[in-house]
Amino acid sequence: MAFLRRRSGTPAGPDFDVLAMDPGDWPGDFGAALLADPEDGSCQGIFLRYDLLGGRGPSMLIGNLCEGSPAREPEDGVPFEVRQLFAAIGNDEPVGVVEIEDFPVMLGDDLLIVKKVKLSESRCSCVQFGRSDGIQVTVATWDRPITDDLYKLLKPLPAAMFQA
Repeated sequence: MAFLRRRSGTPAGPDFDVLAMDPGDWPGDFGAALLADPEDGSCQGIFLRYDLLGGRGPSMLIGNLCEGSPAREPEDGVPFEVRQLFAAIGNDEPVGVVEIEDFPVMLGDDLLIVKKVKLSESRCSCVQFGRSDGIQVTVATWDRPITDDLYKLLKPLPAAMFQA
């Protein structure tokens, strides 16, 4: 995954808040990666990987992709975050999108339209939604369903958290 490494310069971090679960609320290991533009090093996205209980394997990956990020439009339709999750768990089986369904979720008084992405690998769950600032959030989980409770746990993490 060489494209996740900055080719030059010091990571400056994103110019947006990252929507994710607070690492302090997660019982296992947490990691983050910056998706940098190979030309100018600008931040194209942030990916957060949540491993359950210290190395038993990744169970969730959350991506925040800027408008214009090439990772938002994969040729085969399989979200970039799903590919990253599969690589992390060592699953090299082919995966495809079976169905996409819009699903409404109420968060207090706000309505969130979530796109549920059904995949050919049934052990992987994936949802996507757009934020008002143009950031696309994707949540991919392995062997765990995504419930409405998860959306209530997502909160903005400050961009400064991802700066060197």
